[in-house]
Amino acid sequence: MHYQYFICDVFTDQMFSGNPLAVVPDAQGLSDQQMQNIAREFNFSETTFVLPAKYGHTRQVRIFTPTREIPFAGHPNIGTAFVLAETEQFGRFDGPMDVVFEEIAGSVAIAIDRDDNGFIRCELKAPDTLWIGQTVSAEVIAAILNLSATDIITETHEPQEASVGLEFLFVEIASLQALQQAKINVDRLSALLRSGVSPDIHLYWRGSNDVDLRVRMFAPLDGVPEDAATGSANCALIALLSHYDNASSNTYSWCISQGIEMGRPSELFGRTEKQSGSVTGVWIAGNCVLISEGTLFLS
Repeated sequence: MHYQYFICDVFTDQMFSGNPLAVVPDAQGLSDQQMQNIAREFNFSETTFVLPAKYGHTRQVRIFTPTREIPFAGHPNIGTAFVLAETEQFGRFDGPMDVVFEEIAGSVAIAIDRDDNGFIRCELKAPDTLWIGQTVSAEVIAAILNLSATDIITETHEPQEASVGLEFLFVEIASLQALQQAKINVDRLSALLRSGVSPDIHLYWRGSNDVDLRVRMFAPLDGVPEDAATGSANCALIALLSHYDNASSNTYSWCISQGIEMGRPSELFGRTEKQSGSVTGVWIAGNCVLISEGTLFLS
């Protein structure tokens, strides 16, 4: 059997930057194991498989890392919506369009439009409300990151789990130098996983003059040593920061830079809403570039 696929770069308007994604726009007939094998073959942080909707929405989308299926992720949703719009899988794309993908985490709403430069821009709404989990000491996280405890900022929060569909551990870093020098100790990270804490670590620094947040994300136990642009993590991060803001009701916007240390600069645009002390909505947006298309030959 033959299956068409597309590769795009997500959260960028430049080729060979952003986060690469493989999309199989018609995955009917593929088994779970075949999907996992294909994701491992591409070896991107995620690969998506598009199927007919089960519950009346636009499409069902399944998301695989090289090692497992995950319930939700940001750049796969943005990239999949882009590919389906760019290749007219939704029909002729003439203007603003809203689609809903059915995923393990729930329904993911995505708005598709063109920006002022004519590029397709997609914005997703996170499928879950903010969940806040365990905290970990600065000393433990510093050892995992090969940093000093003084490189970890705990004024807003200690290193802390959070999710709006996929769990990460969030760590505020004190300096750009420490952010750049961070390197995962896999043995110590494995011990963190055994303690029941998410091993996917998202670092952020708030000292840049150019963007609101400069970030890095490490998930080596999921087969992703470092990710160039992580929509799901950045959704949870801006939700967490909005949660800790003293304002009871507000709207926030964020420009986020990721992937620089990997040589794949990415730009993400987030926004949140907060009402009566609770975060009520989280969105992440960005551009994509189509890189290639091809055919999978499966026996």
